[in-house]
Amino acid sequence: MKILDGKATADLIKSEIAREVELIVSAGGKIPHLAAILVGEDGASQTYVGHKERACAQVGFKSTLLRFSAEITEDFLLSEIEKINNNPDIDGLIVQLPLPKHIDEQRVIEAIDPKKDVDGFHPVNVGKMVLGLPSFVSATPWGIIELLDRYNIETSGKNCVIIGRSNIVGKPMANLLSQKRSPGDCTVTICHSRTKELKEHTLNADIIVAALGVPEFLKGDMVKEGAVVIDVGITRVKADNKSGFRLVGDVLYDEVAPKCSFITPVPGGVGPMTIISLLKNTLKASKNR
Repeated sequence: MKILDGKATADLIKSEIAREVELIVSAGGKIPHLAAILVGEDGASQTYVGHKERACAQVGFKSTLLRFSAEITEDFLLSEIEKINNNPDIDGLIVQLPLPKHIDEQRVIEAIDPKKDVDGFHPVNVGKMVLGLPSFVSATPWGIIELLDRYNIETSGKNCVIIGRSNIVGKPMANLLSQKRSPGDCTVTICHSRTKELKEHTLNADIIVAALGVPEFLKGDMVKEGAVVIDVGITRVKADNKSGFRLVGDVLYDEVAPKCSFITPVPGGVGPMTIISLLKNTLKASKNR
């Protein structure tokens, strides 16, 4: 069993991005600039945005964080997005999800200029991704593809099961892994809450992507020997330690890991690669502009 070390891979790619930014700046080019909007006081969202800010600094990007109260109106948020859309110095924009319940997330996503949509959520980018056209790809699926590529994991002709059908991970992941490319060329099955005999599907899988948000859902008896397991989930559960909690994924790691050829840890697996994809998309947006 080998660990797919997302943190070490992310650190390597950060150094590659930093070198590219140095070359751009030395040639008189523009420093890439990422803006983030954070609404409310959600602890996980604040932590994640903080990671993004630090990552920008590490690779030489400019970053701007706009913090707003959870009580702001949807119209106010849309007006702030429009200001950033029209700001020529800002290359990429992310609006941290989830948003307060009175704000329509889909309307907010569609308000972002597709050319600055470095999260890859806008319907224009999703449509281009499905067609295999150049686009900004959702950061978590793209990070997983990058991780598979860096570890030279064979995917062509493999049976892949994705547990979860979200627009952010499950659906784009299925599309990317089924595309005629490398990594790709998989035979993909999407499983979800209405799937019957889910265990039969996972036991037939060479690659499993667990992205349903249920702690330790995937057990050892659901995985065949030699499978590649990608754990997208991350949940805080109570623990008898100093912090009072521990982070777990959607995979029961101690049971599943011994059966795997490769597996991602939680934390330190998919999470760092998600931020890397965001940086790569921002660099791409800056070049495009």
